[in-house]
Amino acid sequence: MNGWLLAAAVLLVAGLAPVLWTMAVGEPRTRLVAQNLSTVLACPVFLLAAQGFGRPSYTDLALVLAMLGPAGTLVYARFLGVLPRSRVVLGTAWTVVPATVLPLCVVAGPGRAMAKLLVIGVLVVAGNTVTSAGTDRHG
Repeated sequence: MNGWLLAAAVLLVAGLAPVLWTMAVGEPRTRLVAQNLSTVLACPVFLLAAQGFGRPSYTDLALVLAMLGPAGTLVYARFLGVLPRSRVVLGTAWTVVPATVLPLCVVAGPGRAMAKLLVIGVLVVAGNTVTSAGTDRHG
């Protein structure tokens, strides 16, 4: 196991496991925030796994999740009638994603792979910023 896979494992166990538990047993508003946070955590896991296993195709999974995750949050927010604010999601998006994407960009070097990593990072941060800084009104 290399450092990339170790980082992915830490994110899975320490970050994604509690979020998935919250999605399973929480209240609807809490589940919505947890679903949003799961996108923020799963994208870096896919990127780290791509580097760790030497499989660039895993970055495509992160790209699809970066585009569909915030859209899914907005769909569920529409059903609930509220788009809750979440400082946890914002903080995670603005810290974990750059802390993952920037070292991967250094390793990838200039080129198409770096551009793809930067696009994924921007999509995750921007999408989850929009979905986490929404209207926090009830009813």
